[in-house]
Formats: sequence, structure tokens, C-alpha cells
Amino acid sequence: MLFNSFTFLFLFLPITAIGYFLLARRSHVQAAGWLALASLTFYGWWSYYYIPLLLGSIVFNYWMGQRIGQAAGPARKRWLTAALVTDLGLLAYYKYADFFISGANWLAHADIPLLHVVLPIGISFFTFTQIAYLVDTYQGKVKEARFLHYVLFITYFPHLIAGPVLHHAEMMPQFDKPASYRFSFQNFAVGLSIFAIGLAKKVLIADNLAPHANFLFDKADIFSLANAWGGVLAYAFQLYFDFSGYSDMAIGISLMFGIRLPLNFDSPYKAANIIDFWRRWHMTLSRFLRDYLYVPLGGNRKGPVRRYVNLMTTMLLGGLWHGAGMNFVIWGALHGLYLVINHGWNAMADRLRLPRGRTWAVFSWALTFAAVCVAWVFFRATSFDKAMTILHGMAGLDGVGLPASIGLQLGPLKTLLEQWGVTFYLGGGSRFLETWQWVVIGGFIAFCLPNTQQIMGRYEAALGTMAGPRLAARWQLWQPSRRWSLYIGAILLGSLLSLSRPAEFLYFQF
Repeated sequence: MLFNSFTFLFLFLPITAIGYFLLARRSHVQAAGWLALASLTFYGWWSYYYIPLLLGSIVFNYWMGQRIGQAAGPARKRWLTAALVTDLGLLAYYKYADFFISGANWLAHADIPLLHVVLPIGISFFTFTQIAYLVDTYQGKVKEARFLHYVLFITYFPHLIAGPVLHHAEMMPQFDKPASYRFSFQNFAVGLSIFAIGLAKKVLIADNLAPHANFLFDKADIFSLANAWGGVLAYAFQLYFDFSGYSDMAIGISLMFGIRLPLNFDSPYKAANIIDFWRRWHMTLSRFLRDYLYVPLGGNRKGPVRRYVNLMTTMLLGGLWHGAGMNFVIWGALHGLYLVINHGWNAMADRLRLPRGRTWAVFSWALTFAAVCVAWVFFRATSFDKAMTILHGMAGLDGVGLPASIGLQLGPLKTLLEQWGVTFYLGGGSRFLETWQWVVIGGFIAFCLPNTQQIMGRYEAALGTMAGPRLAARWQLWQPSRRWSLYIGAILLGSLLSLSRPAEFLYFQF
């Protein structure tokens, strides 16, 4: 079931919310059970075949968590190791079996048949969430042990399919808090407004950018400078508003139920460098990779060389987490390399006491955004060769071509451009203009406007600390007023009118 579907909006969500708050008047246990049951229904709507797998994973990890918590000495570590091997083995089978078989076939010139395993939706997120729970249990951080709350923690539908990756310690106390079971007009109004903003990002912006990105990556045969950058920027902003929209919707829905989810997205394209970018993009995944992979590998505690090796390892595995393919590995490797360069540059700049004024900040931001876009090419391209073709065009090596229909509107400027080497080709004028029109709209919103959490800065709508400023300008701050009800009503109505063909979220694939 999609958040941006009529079934969810007008059937599932109202029934679940009404049932939850009515049952909560009688019993918090019944309300939590209802919410867990509704979450399983939400998951089963996609494919009920994988409900036994989800429940089996929950029972297994809860039981292993109990064993780890009760064990002492070396036995504690053995239980943890057994649980992690099982979880990662299951994830490897469903997500990477064919990837490993293909690799073995390539290396050994063998012909082992592929398994064509269907990936259960959300398996990466519920597996990572439970790995964090097991490690926290091993470290003695887990205090809450009620099975029903654990089931709700894993299955809670606002995060189950595409995150955020949750920590046991930040969610379980909320399921035990009496205030979470009382209907709040403030939570409902703020949550509904955040949901409406997220829905608009997805339906009105991301879905309109998608055809232009898809055209470049799947159908285009002209990769001149403007075409290549137009399609790549369309994908960069499509992914931005798709993921940002999903994160807003998840936070908004959860707040209606009185539960605050962790912040997962904080205007990453405003980042001043790649370190800052990873503090703002998919924040809970970055936190997971830092706490459960980078730090256990040694982090920055064993010297600069080991630190850079750990960064590369973490980002390579982070890339592979996004998908079983070499392009994802290359994407992860690029970001690992970016981080190594960024840390190395910071160390050198500090040593040399290099000035970092406003001009440097603008250059640093532009370089960061360009580097992120280059990496997105590998993230989205269907093959390495296709990615290289597009990068070739972005570098201007296929020339600077423009549609002939645009050339006709330029008058004498056309001749001047031709003298500078610009060529004009037939067809594609409408596609070119529409692509750049949506790129400009996406860029203006991403770079110049406050994000949802800044607009809602007067209210504690999500957990966690923002990398950027917490508040927007005074006139941009949401408040329960007639003006804001008109704004939210308008974008909600516009989004609903565009829901004839609801599209899946990009992060559902991971």
C-alpha cells in the first residue's frame, strides 16, 4: 500500500487511527495490538507471502535478544554472533544471491544458473533495525522487553517499508508513554500539515521530474552537454523530492498517532561539503553505518590511514546495501573517496590555516553538489557503459547541442553560438524545455526555501538534531491560522487531484 494512494488515504489511515484512539480509551495494550495488526495488514497489502518471513524474523530476533540479555561472559558474544550471522545470511540470500552467483560465473567462467529470488519489500530496513536492537542488547542499552511493543517497534507502518532506520531506545519509551495514546489536536494538525507537504513533494514535483530523468537514462540517444546535465539534474531532484516527501509523510503520519520518528532528511543539497551531505541525507542510515560499522571497525581511533580505510569500507558496504550491482558499489566507492578527500583537505587546511570566506563557501557548495550529481549517474544508470556515456556528455565531450526549435528563437545569437561550436539538432525541443523548466523549479525549492522541519520549527515534530538552522524566517513558520490552513488545503487538494496514477517511492527498491 502506498502513502500516496486513495486506499491508504481514505480507507486504511482513517480506520487505523479511529480504531487506535477508541481502543486506547479502554486499554493501551489493545491499542498497541491494533496498531501492530494494522501495520501487518499494511505490509501484507504488498504481498502476504512474506508476512511469515517478517513474523519469523521478529520472533527469532526477539528470542535471540532475550538470550543475549540473559547470558554472561563469552556466551553473550556467541549469541550475538549467531544472531547476526543468521540475519545477514538471510539478507544475503534474498538480496545478493544472484549478484554473488554472477560474480562467481564471471571469475570462474562458469555457468551456475541464477536463483531469481524475489526481494521481500522492506527486508533491508527491518533487518537493519533488528541488528541495531541486538547490538544494543549486547551493550546493555535495552531496558524495555515487552514482546508486543517489540512487534510494534519493528512493524510500525510509517517506517516499515522504507525507513527511517529506528533505534530501540528512541521508540520503545514512546510506546509505553500514556500521552502517546491520547488524541491531540495539535499533533493531528501538525502531522497532517507535514504529511500534506510531503505528499506535494512526491506527487507534484518528484513524479513530474521522473519522465525527464527516465528519458535520459533509458531512451535518449543525444548526450550533448545541456541534455546530459538536464537529465541528471532531473534525476537528482526527483530522488531528492521523492525521498524527502516520503520522510515527511512518515513523520507526519506517525505524529498523528502521537509517536515521533527520527529526522531523516535535512536539505542535503545545501551541504557545504560531502561530510555535511552525509549528516543531512538519509540521516538514520548514516547513523546506523557510523554506529554499527564505522565505529566497530575502529573509526578514527587508529590513525588517519586506518580512518580512511574504514571510511572506504563503510561507504562501499553502504553502496552495496542500496542494491546488488556494481554500479551501487561504484557509487559507494565514489562517496568513500569524496569523504577521504574531504577529511584530508580539512586536515591540510587546518594545518596551513587557509582562509575560508564566503567565496570559498560558495565554491565548496557547488563542488559538493556537482560531485553528488556525478555519483548519482552510477546510482541510476542501468549499466557501467551507460553511466560512462552520460558522464562523457556531462563533460562536454559530445559537444554543446541545442534543439533547432530553440535556435530559431535566438535570432542573431544563433549564428554567434554556432561560431563558438554550438550545434543545433532536429526534434526534442519540448522535452528539452520541460526538463529544464522542472529542474529550475526543483532547484529553486531545494536551494532557496526552508525545509519542512524548519517550517514546523515551533513544534517538536521529529527526533534528532538538524544540521542546518532550526527555524525558517518568521513569515515562513507554520502556525494554526486561516492563512496556513488555506496553503495546506490548496497543496493537499492539488496533490489529491494528481493521484490518478500513484507512483512507488524510489527507496522502496532498496
